[in-house]
Amino acid sequence: MTQGFVRGKLRGDPVVPVLVAMPDLGHVLDLGCGRGQLAIALLLAGVAGRVTGLDIDARKVALAEGAAHGLPARFAVADLARAGIPPCDSVLIIDVLLQMPPTAQDMLLARVIAAAPRRILIRAFDPDRGWRSAFGFAMERVRRLLGGDRGRAGAVAPRPLATLIVPLVAAGYAVRQTPCWAGTPLPNVLLVAERS
Repeated sequence: MTQGFVRGKLRGDPVVPVLVAMPDLGHVLDLGCGRGQLAIALLLAGVAGRVTGLDIDARKVALAEGAAHGLPARFAVADLARAGIPPCDSVLIIDVLLQMPPTAQDMLLARVIAAAPRRILIRAFDPDRGWRSAFGFAMERVRRLLGGDRGRAGAVAPRPLATLIVPLVAAGYAVRQTPCWAGTPLPNVLLVAERS
């Protein structure tokens, strides 16, 4: 089951080709790393020199550790609502924020900004994309009913993109936003925040 999920995610997720085509990301911190597939893909593509992944799900972290054996990668169990942000060059926050209450989203983003990485990459669920957003909300609700990720306990709290962009710009980041839904009906947008 896990291998099939990871294989499908790497083949069909529109964020994968975008991330592996990025210039050198250096030491990458993957927040909400799950099974580690994105972090490991970045290492294997030569885009990341080292990765650290944090996730609340101990089972997924153990799978990531096993899959990364022999690679410059470290994975740990952490609650992102409270976890410290270790030093790094780039931070990935892929499909994480919508699963957190708004206050926790703000606090996590503030901690990431305070750590001052060179680059912050956020894939966000845009609640203002019409039919795509309606489909995305429906899919997230069904996923939780079926026990996906944190089951019914998990939040579905996407916020307007400006809520994420404004603090990044205020901290001196230049932010680009591009659709990240290629081939899917989802309202995902990739925010690339960079400091020069």
